[in-house]
Amino acid sequence: MTIPLVVGVDGSEASLEAVDWAAAEAVRHGVPLHLLHAVAGDREASDVIGAASERAAKTAPTARLSSEVLHEEAASALVVRGRNAFALVLGSRGLGDLAGMLLGSVGLAVAAHADCPVVVVRGGVEHRAGRYGNIVVGVEDGEGSGTAVEFAFREAHVRRCRLVAVHAWSVPVGNPGPPGLSGYALQALRRPPAQVLAEALRESAERYQDVPVSSEVVEGPARAALLDAAAGADLLVVGARRRHGHLGLQLGLVNHAVLHHAPCPIAVVPQI
Repeated sequence: MTIPLVVGVDGSEASLEAVDWAAAEAVRHGVPLHLLHAVAGDREASDVIGAASERAAKTAPTARLSSEVLHEEAASALVVRGRNAFALVLGSRGLGDLAGMLLGSVGLAVAAHADCPVVVVRGGVEHRAGRYGNIVVGVEDGEGSGTAVEFAFREAHVRRCRLVAVHAWSVPVGNPGPPGLSGYALQALRRPPAQVLAEALRESAERYQDVPVSSEVVEGPARAALLDAAAGADLLVVGARRRHGHLGLQLGLVNHAVLHHAPCPIAVVPQI
């Protein structure tokens, strides 16, 4: 049995935009779409799930659609469903979140604890509708980006679009190195940034040879580099490392920043 793409709905416009995005995504990947409405109180759950189902059927008539209502806390319900999901898809803010919040509390909690990729649907219609033909993936040194890179290549493959791989680096604070060396030369003494990026992409690039790839090595903060690249992207993909001793808490400072400020949908992909 094919595991479903699960989208959380709460009746807000942001969650209906997430339904649109998820319906198209389910068709692209040939997976079922499951709508989940979790509510702790007695709001009109049938109206919420009915409106979301109607929206999904209109957006993607060929999608295999199912739905359920759970009377429990939304973030916990979604995290549990995520243990057997292709991905979890959420709107950027729900009905219960304060108007000034850049990302809803449910979305932040789910992204921090889920075992599967979590997509927060952000940005205007041009970003949500895939009009740019680019997917951006952030690549860091070490093993934290491996699953994210694979996810990004697969997305670019099914969308038949370009992949932009971004690796940001900076000279460690308090480590000036030998006199006369530039920042890049100093970093290259440890491990050249271009090599870090090439090695991270190699395995997936061999598997998805039809995907055109652009590599960008940027000196500076990863947050700024990713947000700049995402301005012309349909999807931003970042990895999430497992935090040893803190089960499920996997959002670092860069992930927090892009979840709150990305101009396009963003996928947070836990390291396997």
